Amino acid sequence: QVQLVESGGDLVQAGGSLRLSCVVSGRSIRFAVMGWYRQIPGKEREWVADITTGPEMITYADSGKGRVTISRDNAKNVLYLEMNNLKPEDTGVYYCNKKGPVGSLWPWGQGTQVTVFS
Repeated sequence: QVQLVESGGDLVQAGGSLRLSCVVSGRSIRFAVMGWYRQIPGKEREWVADITTGPEMITYADSGKGRVTISRDNAKNVLYLEMNNLKPEDTGVYYCNKKGPVGSLWPWGQGTQVTVFS
């Protein structure tokens, strides 16, 4: 069974940085397009960034362009999201999963809370 475990979230001041990690177990991410998502209370989960398999192609939502970097370590089965110059609007619970149709996604993990205060 696939398990996604996100970590690295924290309470940070605006302008700060965080590096989120997502450890995947039970299935290899080597051939999967992987993505980061964010959910704000009262809103639906939204896509933040995704990264394909090699050669890697990366796409970012407009909200994070220039401030976030997604990367993957297929050998460790880990997905990362580096976030710089954080803004209060980046606050939310961050999740990782495959990028694809809803029916193809793995069970969601518990996410990691990012809270940015000004």
